[in-house]
Amino acid sequence: MSIVVTGATGHLGRHVVEELLERGVAPADVVAGGRALERVADLAERGVRTARVDYDDPASVAAVLGEGDTVLLISASEPGRRVQQRGTVIDAAARAGVARLVYTSVLAADTTALVLAPEHKATEELLAASGLTTTVLRNGWYSENYVPTLEQARATGVVLSSTGGGRVASAARDDYAAAAAVVLTTDGHEGAVHELSGDTAWAFDELAAVLSELLGREVQHDDVTPEEHRAALLAAGLDEATAGFVVALDGNIRDGALAATSGTLSRLIGRPTTPLADTLRRALP
Repeated sequence: MSIVVTGATGHLGRHVVEELLERGVAPADVVAGGRALERVADLAERGVRTARVDYDDPASVAAVLGEGDTVLLISASEPGRRVQQRGTVIDAAARAGVARLVYTSVLAADTTALVLAPEHKATEELLAASGLTTTVLRNGWYSENYVPTLEQARATGVVLSSTGGGRVASAARDDYAAAAAVVLTTDGHEGAVHELSGDTAWAFDELAAVLSELLGREVQHDDVTPEEHRAALLAAGLDEATAGFVVALDGNIRDGALAATSGTLSRLIGRPTTPLADTLRRALP
């Protein structure tokens, strides 16, 4: 019986594998699955089993899952195809008879207006109908999502948003990965839905202050209307779909969709979540 991590060649999945090893899981008991296996070649050298897992290739998914395995399904990333791709893994897991499937969802997936939520909600419905024993990790926002903002602030001295004072309880990928590793290796999470977020919810004025300190230059937060924000993004070269997504997300932040601070994440990992400033500091050259 193995712990199978799908999406292990991506950012979060890679961190989960590392956390499993740090928790003392034998490398031979871990399967790191993904499409770009060259990214996990060093894990293979350490004894981790690696396997090609492509959500668009059901045979590759079925080949890696076995009876009694514990599986972490890392969210697929292709817009409009995520539910189908995740369904491929869920179906294969049910046929294989895995012991438990753990899924990385999003905060309050079944009730939130968050622009990312509908496909997660649909996936959770597939899980509920699958007959599998499941655990749902409803991950909040990743602090690493603001590394591009750090670079923009370095170049312009400005953080542009239409968040209207809304707050974000972000945490580092390492934090969410540590929680996944705990859930994968301990009992008592069967059927659980864990709402996970950072300990502290910050506003974009605070983000600008953090960036000012890290960059050694004044960074100001320009809070504009959604219409002004969209126009500025299009003028900067973003396409309509991307600009619309960014403005919709800022609207979600404005409405409080990413502000929850339940404390569940820090309780699971046994330590405070990583402060925003520490995560961004690691991204500095």
